[in-house]
Amino acid sequence: MSATVLIVEDEPAIQELISYNLRNTGYVALSADTAEQAIAMVNEILPDLVLVDWMLPNMSGIDFVRLLRARPRTQPIPIIMLTARADEADKISGLEMGADDYITKPFSPRELNARIKAVLRRRIPEVSDEVIEIGGLRLDPTTHRVTVSDIQEEARPQEIMLGPTEFRLLHYLMAHIERVHSRAQLLDRVWGDHVFVEDRTVDVHIRRLRKALEIVEKDNLIQTVRGTGYRFSVRSEVSY
Repeated sequence: MSATVLIVEDEPAIQELISYNLRNTGYVALSADTAEQAIAMVNEILPDLVLVDWMLPNMSGIDFVRLLRARPRTQPIPIIMLTARADEADKISGLEMGADDYITKPFSPRELNARIKAVLRRRIPEVSDEVIEIGGLRLDPTTHRVTVSDIQEEARPQEIMLGPTEFRLLHYLMAHIERVHSRAQLLDRVWGDHVFVEDRTVDVHIRRLRKALEIVEKDNLIQTVRGTGYRFSVRSEVSY
């Protein structure tokens, strides 16, 4: 699952350099020259991460960060600040306003990639390309395969055939093991923000996912929490 990164930077050369680097790394790069333009873009689609310069025309980057953190819809978005302001007080101010990381200019593309990867892994692990292995299931986002991992070594791993939505749903649940998610939360994170479908759509795909996992006796890992939602759990106590 490719992460979408919004770059809020008013210097065209830096903006293009970052965009080029992110695209080559496999990210979807969106660009905005001002905070106002970025707000309009965020209102249309939520990015997975925002890179924002402190010094922007009109609304500053720090005010933009404050705005994102004040709105429930945008509050969870990971934010990395890019700025030439290297004073410790500025770094502390940026982090206290809600930035997840703070990178001073000039910076290397390799450092930026490493920082982005670390923040995404910490804040939204479902967009990571790292293999997840839990409860006898092995999910590889890069190859888009789910296999049974707790079989005998000499046996060939058994692949579980999933549709694209079921794969994304399983990836999200496995990336947040033991955490209960409401139908609305799953719709936002798996189907995408601004996708208007009924909550019961989640139930349909959960049933499909369980049916696929039932073949390898792993359907019990997808648990229903009555009146709340669903979770991925290796614990035996299940509330159906």
